[in-house]
Amino acid sequence: FPCLCRFSPVALSPTPPPPATFCVTDCIEGSLDRLLPSVSLGLSPRKRTTSQCKSEPPLLRTSKRTIYTAGRPPWYNEHGAQSKEAFVIGLFGGSASGKTTVARKIIEALDVPWVVLLSMDSFYKVLSPEEQLLAARNDYNFDHPDAFDFDLLTHTLRKLKQGKSVKIPVYDFTTHGRQKEWKTVYGASVIIFEGIMSFADKALLQLLDMKIFVETDSDIRLVRRLRRDITERGRDIEGVIKQYNKFVKPAFEQYIEPTMRLADLVVPRGGGNMVAIDLIVQHVHSQLEERELSVRAALASAHQAQPLPQTLSVLESTPQVRGMHTIIRNKETSRDEFIFYSKRLMRLLIERALSFLPSQVHIVQTPQGEDYEGRSFHGKRITGVSILRAGETMEPALRAVCKDVRIGKILIQTNQDTGEPELHYLRLPKDISEDHVILMDCTVSTGAAAMMAVRVLLDHDVQEEKILLVSLLMAEMGVHSVAYAFPQVKIITTAVDKKVNDVFHIIPGIGNFGDRYFGTDAPPDWSDEDLDEPSY
Repeated sequence: FPCLCRFSPVALSPTPPPPATFCVTDCIEGSLDRLLPSVSLGLSPRKRTTSQCKSEPPLLRTSKRTIYTAGRPPWYNEHGAQSKEAFVIGLFGGSASGKTTVARKIIEALDVPWVVLLSMDSFYKVLSPEEQLLAARNDYNFDHPDAFDFDLLTHTLRKLKQGKSVKIPVYDFTTHGRQKEWKTVYGASVIIFEGIMSFADKALLQLLDMKIFVETDSDIRLVRRLRRDITERGRDIEGVIKQYNKFVKPAFEQYIEPTMRLADLVVPRGGGNMVAIDLIVQHVHSQLEERELSVRAALASAHQAQPLPQTLSVLESTPQVRGMHTIIRNKETSRDEFIFYSKRLMRLLIERALSFLPSQVHIVQTPQGEDYEGRSFHGKRITGVSILRAGETMEPALRAVCKDVRIGKILIQTNQDTGEPELHYLRLPKDISEDHVILMDCTVSTGAAAMMAVRVLLDHDVQEEKILLVSLLMAEMGVHSVAYAFPQVKIITTAVDKKVNDVFHIIPGIGNFGDRYFGTDAPPDWSDEDLDEPSY
């Protein structure tokens, strides 16, 4: 599984990683069609604003990483479609100008969840054998636009801005190649993109909502480069100065400095300029406020008096099934009995869900030497994804009937101030896009949490028709919400109740499933879709 930090709002090491190695040669002449847009581009004027004091951001700091603990609010509307893109800040400037420091200062001051820092250093091109030899002799120009894979960079940034999951290459400056394992990044509300050529590509420039040039005196940049290359990379002072004068400085004058005119804001002195950083933070906040959504309220007023969708499958209400519902719905039922009969229903529910998976004819030979025409699963893999914490109780039932099934987890909680679901954590197996996914939650009232979970799977390129939502109990509102937004998702449940009250409780309902199952106390304002963070 990808580690938590890759899916966290921010996954930053307290100590910044070393900057890229810029071993450069003579600047390559010639026209570059995608470079340096003309001054006639429609550029928004700079706006005056005032600085503001910010409270401490919600942070969880460890020895290795910093994680924003606030949840990600909905980035889609009641129709399930993405309705807001991430806000992208482009940081540009010369080598060792302090771009990464400025980026980290902005992240610390923003006080918003789910910020991603994307570095252009990850997108150096893979070098050919001949170019590898040049790089080994310090004769390859890493400060020229041709050194970057702009096609991959633009595709990745566009996809990340659209809310999709992306894979980021990890460039090894020792071997001048990409490592085998790429990083997975997902869930950006704000993207901070920094690099020496951030403004050098027309298609890339169009993806930036705010363009910032970090201006630092050339002597200071040279001193920083000397200190870095001598102490961290074992180079001699003559070699560093030769490279700077021959390659780095000409590249700055030809490609970097001329694009300062494209910036919305110029930040002198880098990360020490807190006035400029406060201006940036205030502008980003105003932009995010304009993009706020209210999904749960829209769901509550939609799809009234509609017939149940054909994508819904309800377990047959046999005397056994109805008897088990009688027990688990009874408020006097002990916890042991609640768990026992819930597990029985879960097993029946999972078996029912598996019947909707694609199958094909499979002929085998019996011990008697006769052929038997049976069926077998027609797909690559089955993966279960539980919506924490109640959905996690369904994992044993899935494991009991699907050998070696892979399991992912999504934590969604209701924001008590806004009433909206928020994504706090997810851990999904690799290459889940190729799988049939069984999405598990025990109760679904408005469908807000289930919709967010489905949207997460779609953002990871899981095909909608390969998603099966299974739940012990659903309200009609939740069924309609999911089915309307995602008409190809199959919905399987053991029962559907007709009503949801003003505080989103299913009526007649089952109570707070997680609290009854785990023996915890529900807060006075719980809803059937509230999910408490698990103990781990």
